[in-house]
Amino acid sequence: MGRVQLFEIRLSQGRVVYSPGEPLAGAVRVRLGAPLPFRAIRVTCTGSCGVSNKANDGAWVVEESYFNSSLSLADKGSLPAGEHNFPFQFLLPATAPTSFEGRFGKIVYQVKATIDTPRFSKDHKCSLVFYILSPLNLNSIPDIEQPNVASATKKFSYKLVKTGSVVLTVSTDLRGYVVGQVLRLQADIENQSGKDTSPVVASLLQKVSYKAKRWIYDVRTIAEVEGAGVKAWRRAQWLEQILVPALPQSALPGCSLIHIDYYLQVSMKAPEATVTLPLFVGNIAVNQTPLSPCPGLGSSPGALSSVVPSAPPQEEEAEAVASGLHFSDPVSLSTKSHSQQQPPSASSGSMSGTTAESCTQDGSPAQHSLHPPLCISTGATVPYFAEGSGGPVPTSSTLILPPEYSSWGYPYEAPPSYEQSCGASTDPGLTPGS
Repeated sequence: MGRVQLFEIRLSQGRVVYSPGEPLAGAVRVRLGAPLPFRAIRVTCTGSCGVSNKANDGAWVVEESYFNSSLSLADKGSLPAGEHNFPFQFLLPATAPTSFEGRFGKIVYQVKATIDTPRFSKDHKCSLVFYILSPLNLNSIPDIEQPNVASATKKFSYKLVKTGSVVLTVSTDLRGYVVGQVLRLQADIENQSGKDTSPVVASLLQKVSYKAKRWIYDVRTIAEVEGAGVKAWRRAQWLEQILVPALPQSALPGCSLIHIDYYLQVSMKAPEATVTLPLFVGNIAVNQTPLSPCPGLGSSPGALSSVVPSAPPQEEEAEAVASGLHFSDPVSLSTKSHSQQQPPSASSGSMSGTTAESCTQDGSPAQHSLHPPLCISTGATVPYFAEGSGGPVPTSSTLILPPEYSSWGYPYEAPPSYEQSCGASTDPGLTPGS
């Protein structure tokens, strides 16, 4: 079996997630089948960030170090056969950023141990990766409690002839969310033309910026929901919900090479209209109670927007009057598809009333979570393991890293619809196309 039968690092209580400014304690374990002469036994604790120009490449072109501390556990001598434990402890810096792993870079922390053997002998090395969570308090972000509203106006065109315009106004109940919280989306669409619009699509986007020799941007769609189009001369309102999945926090304070941004993008293809709202994902929720317990923003349609749609063009006003439609009466748009819904075969239709009622009405995350969740990236799954003679087993800590979100076709149970949450039925006569 060789002279060195076991050489490993164990952290106290089997922990792998720490907070900045917290002590990191553990021990280096060595089991020898025969005496081993050595010149030194050292342990080093490091934290750094590296960025590459190529995806999933470990050859960093730019690096920055957060700390690099070493301890000498034993000086020159000889270890007898048997087991040996060398305890150590480091104090983590208070400015260390949260761990992150992405396609073009990562923030990594690890402990390395080395047995420096005499000349012409092989040195023995081992390492252990741990993670740092520096919680992002959403309340520390300026204007986080301000309304999140934006609008765009686009013209319908056919062979260079303008046929009317469409006003798209989008709003969310908050500007920042935590993992497990429900994002409530409201879209008001004013179709001031004689043509039907294309379906409206809302996407939750993640943009990761890497600072290498040039800035590299990695944009991915986290969740997507599609609503129906709007009929000619109609005013429609679309209310939807997106459950915020396990995502890394915004910004990564303390790191100058990697920056994370989130956006809600609502768009239509005909006409080509896009509205983008910046969002924040953090660990400590916004201390705000929405004005209405129901999804949406609890105000009358159009009250959130300063955009007042104009009357239909005079040359088309007769068409609107002839159709018998009241432009001021909004209709409710139905949802065609949702990336977070379960397939029909795996679900018995809509959620039960009990399940819908169990959702927190203010959109806040589950209250049983005592600690903010840590997500290294959307592609990392690293569980906790506890010490014990029975072998490593997952612990009951709430800081277990979340799974890969994008690899799951339906990662979460679908959030309740607007009608289910409010306990009201929708008049089928208000549905477009009825």
